[in-house]
Amino acid sequence: MARMEHGEDGMDGALILRLLLLLIVANGAPVLGKRLLGDVFASPLDGGARFFDGRPLLGPAKTWRGLLLAVLAAAGCAPLVGFPAHLGALLGAFAMAGDLFSSFVKRRLGLPSSSRAPGLDQIPEALLPLLAIAAPARLGAGEIVIVTGLFFFGSQALSRLMFDLRVRERPF
Repeated sequence: MARMEHGEDGMDGALILRLLLLLIVANGAPVLGKRLLGDVFASPLDGGARFFDGRPLLGPAKTWRGLLLAVLAAAGCAPLVGFPAHLGALLGAFAMAGDLFSSFVKRRLGLPSSSRAPGLDQIPEALLPLLAIAAPARLGAGEIVIVTGLFFFGSQALSRLMFDLRVRERPF
């Protein structure tokens, strides 16, 4: 299904690139959606709720629109890179779960919505979805670590490019 031939080192470079692309699509769709749609369908997932500490549960930047766009974009892109759509949807959903986890932790640390937290902003968004699809995509631990690392570094560079192209409001 998703697995291709391994190279001599046991890693599948094409699989790594396809996974990285899907992660970029899933995590980039909410950013593009915000830019293209503005406030349309931008209801916060947490409904403005506050946690026991009095801080926002997630914050206003985590929206139903972003969640839906991430799942749909990853599902739509998955067949284009050789994965079934349902695996793309699963990856998109867990990428957003990782993003929501990051936001929850950042609010507990007192960081404002859309603030930067290197590592916390990237690792859960890559690691959780890769773990979620590991069995059906037959991913090895090495591939999961490599894709997570590439996403960590690549998303920082891509974020800067999206800021320069005026897609993002901040360069991170």
